[in-house]
Amino acid sequence: MSRYSPLHEKHRALGSKLADFGGWGMPIEYPATSGGGVVNEHTAVRENVGLFDVSHLGKAEVIGEGALELLNEALTNDLIKISDGQAQYTMLCDPKTGGVVDDLIAYRKSENNFLLVPNAANTAEVVRRLQDGNNSKSISITDCHEKFGVLALQGPKSKDVLEKLGIATDLSYMSFQVATIQDAEVIICRTGYTGEYGFEILPSWTDTPKIWDVLSTEILNFGGRVCGLGARDTLRTEMGYPLHGHELSLEISPVQANAGWAVGWKKNSFWGREVLLEEREFGPKRLLRGLRLLEKGIPRLRMAVTFAGKPIGVVTSGTFSPTLKCGIALALLERDIEIGAKVSIDVRGKLLEAEVVKPPFVESRVK
Repeated sequence: MSRYSPLHEKHRALGSKLADFGGWGMPIEYPATSGGGVVNEHTAVRENVGLFDVSHLGKAEVIGEGALELLNEALTNDLIKISDGQAQYTMLCDPKTGGVVDDLIAYRKSENNFLLVPNAANTAEVVRRLQDGNNSKSISITDCHEKFGVLALQGPKSKDVLEKLGIATDLSYMSFQVATIQDAEVIICRTGYTGEYGFEILPSWTDTPKIWDVLSTEILNFGGRVCGLGARDTLRTEMGYPLHGHELSLEISPVQANAGWAVGWKKNSFWGREVLLEEREFGPKRLLRGLRLLEKGIPRLRMAVTFAGKPIGVVTSGTFSPTLKCGIALALLERDIEIGAKVSIDVRGKLLEAEVVKPPFVESRVK
């Protein structure tokens, strides 16, 4: 852990358990003695509201005449389909293999001004590849990792928290606005990574501590908790949301990850287009599926999955679902394994039966 969030000392003061995320020391969970712990934090988000520090996420600015065209030539999704003030989930793929360099959110401020939010560990590579692909002197592509903090306010009462602070919350899903909290300008976007109604808030790096203080105090009035990245992982797994390095990677394409909905197939070009079109046409050798354990146990990363004694795939993410009270997993399986099939997961040498399901495991309430 060589880098830290602007809230690092606050997390330490709260007694949080810290771990490395892409080279950043971030909180996994807060002490059970103060009502924390992964399950309590997870439940707070599903039932009330939770506040996450995700300032380790990357930020990159692409500014200048032609920025829209440059990004739309590189990224999978179609930025033409969104307007100024909207954000879009998209991916940057390797042009030759179609593997995913990173998945990210693109904020469209104008056709000449974009803010990208990649994963922490991939930010430098995303910026490098975009810079290498930029032939225009009028476009600047800048890694501004420590220009903004990122706070995720997630849960059915997240809107109530912001309205109590006097902030208008009539944003449509994946839209953003500039607002003011404690005399500090912030970007507020109606998005998140939990499957619940929520917002992501981007203050300046230096303003992040005071924004955190206001929000972490206010959520207590609505039965909320501060949450670590352990709960963030259980929440996103219940939704079937991919995590780069698990469900997406240079070895795992959007087609294999069932993420073709984030690909602008009708665009004339994007990096990796030809190989991905071919993979889609002929069918991938493996597909991302959900697995719900029918026996007591917790599946984990890289555990083998078998069908009738034959190896058919591997777990990419696995956890105990606090909502369903059972083990769940995401797994890359041979493409002919159908939804509803009964398979086995090798959990520490014991074969446990699981049912193949289509994520999400719980109902999405993002809208």
